[in-house]
Amino acid sequence: MRGPGASFRHAVLRDLAERVVALRPGERIAVAVDGFDGAGKTVLADQLAEVIGGLAGAREVLRLSIDGFHRPRAQRVARGRGPETFYEDSYDYEAFSRAVMDPFRRGEPVTPAVNDVDADRPVRPDPVPVGADTVLLVDGIFLQRPELADVWDAAVWVDVPFEVSVPRGNGRSPGDHDADPEAEVNRRYVGGQRLYLAAADPRSRATWVLDNTDLARPVLHARTR
Repeated sequence: MRGPGASFRHAVLRDLAERVVALRPGERIAVAVDGFDGAGKTVLADQLAEVIGGLAGAREVLRLSIDGFHRPRAQRVARGRGPETFYEDSYDYEAFSRAVMDPFRRGEPVTPAVNDVDADRPVRPDPVPVGADTVLLVDGIFLQRPELADVWDAAVWVDVPFEVSVPRGNGRSPGDHDADPEAEVNRRYVGGQRLYLAAADPRSRATWVLDNTDLARPVLHARTR
């Protein structure tokens, strides 16, 4: 973490890292880093893993993303390209449970992905071993929906408004994009996220809420579960 505001951001992430590693000492824990597309989840989770690794008596961290469990493209759009299919058909949660969560809880090696979403093809990476007190950090969207709500020991909601997340997320792809969350081109993704908010209320369910609107000066809020 370099550049203006890096020290402030690092201090906030250190606070969050210390809260994470204090959970169930000596045991494996699974932590979701949840939020909208463009909220900054992946960068946050990577940075959090780095900070955890630098703490005294650091616990081992295993990083992966729910994006490795996308369904094939044909399945994701088989019922259309509206918000409902984005929310309901994007991911294979049964595969995620079989490959990651079930073996992780048993202390067995996990398979970090089953699909390359960009190439739209299956992958078979080598299983990754886990330790007795490994911290599993998983980033992605929809991580507190009903199929996953009970698998986490804690969850971080990375909080940003759509007016920030949409242009930030679009900025990762080449070409011109409409930054208006209400634009038709954004309807599938913004609408799917709104379905998630209505169905799961992830902000209220989260253990911690991190306002990531200002990347240099995030704000951490601890919540009572």
